[in-house]
Amino acid sequence: MTDVEIDDADLPEPSLKNIIDQKTLQWVFVGGKGGVGKTTTSCCLGAQLSKARKKVLIVSTDPAHNLSDAFCQKIGREPTPIQGFDNLSAMEIDANNDMEEMQRNMQEQGTDDDDGLSAMMSELTSSIPGIDEAMSFSELMKQVQGLDFDVVVFDTAPTGHTLRLLSFPTILEKALGKVMELKDRFGGLIGQATAMLGSGSNPANAQDAILGRLEETRAVINKVNDAFQDPALTTFVCVCIPEFLSIYETERLVQELSKFGIDAHNIVVNQVLFPEKDAEELAEWYGKTKASLPAEAQEICSKMMARKRMQDKYIGQCFDLYGEDFHVTLMPLLDYEVRGTEKLKDFSEFLINPIDLEE
Repeated sequence: MTDVEIDDADLPEPSLKNIIDQKTLQWVFVGGKGGVGKTTTSCCLGAQLSKARKKVLIVSTDPAHNLSDAFCQKIGREPTPIQGFDNLSAMEIDANNDMEEMQRNMQEQGTDDDDGLSAMMSELTSSIPGIDEAMSFSELMKQVQGLDFDVVVFDTAPTGHTLRLLSFPTILEKALGKVMELKDRFGGLIGQATAMLGSGSNPANAQDAILGRLEETRAVINKVNDAFQDPALTTFVCVCIPEFLSIYETERLVQELSKFGIDAHNIVVNQVLFPEKDAEELAEWYGKTKASLPAEAQEICSKMMARKRMQDKYIGQCFDLYGEDFHVTLMPLLDYEVRGTEKLKDFSEFLINPIDLEE
């Protein structure tokens, strides 16, 4: 496609087999622009990982969940076994709702002293931008870490939301560091403020409870941050389609992931028209058969050819940008929707058995 040599033996294999073979991986994030096929890619990757691992979990962190639609079965907030698999489960969770639930649980389980703790936590989470989502993300990670799975595939929300999600460990670490610094400087004032906000009569206990909860959250976040930045444990799969905006978004995503220290060396390009052929081959065929086609067929073929040329251009740019360092996997556009276990299993084969571009 274009002038790019994508079958060079020195280039990374154009498949996700490297992820399947890396037995140390515990966290695999799948992300990209909205509407590029992240959920389908996550489900297919989970299906392939289930062949190599004992227990695999797919987690959707996108508020607009699609896992239930992809697998054609109801999936909830708890790990749900996927029909047709012995060792694959999925769950759909909304990190934004977890903070409210955490505060409700604190209130239900609390005493008078804990009322002040809840009020103080509420004040804290509303006064530091981003900390509410960051703390709910901490609760999510604690929940996922407590589950017995070898590897977790995260089907993430569109790029902006995902980048914020991945920045939460840094945000929370800074915020909690600031709180601890204030504690050292102002001592019992936090406890007194807690007593004022609630009806508790023991400010010292309330202060210890708040700081204990924050320290617990901080420990989880530090552990998560270390894991995120360890390429042996975590990697990010960027998903795009061969169009300008999607390729541009992928470049931004790769740069941001690099800033966060998160490994990314796989790109999946979805909705590719005839990956095994290039526009020149198709143009040659069309030139020979155009005269024999009716006008409507000529118009359809003409539009298809224009789309194919555009795709080839951006696929060429993708290999120019990433071909030497990334595994770039081309996934074909099919004439049917990839929904249900059997179709996902079939489609997942393209992730590990790359299409022969020289056919």
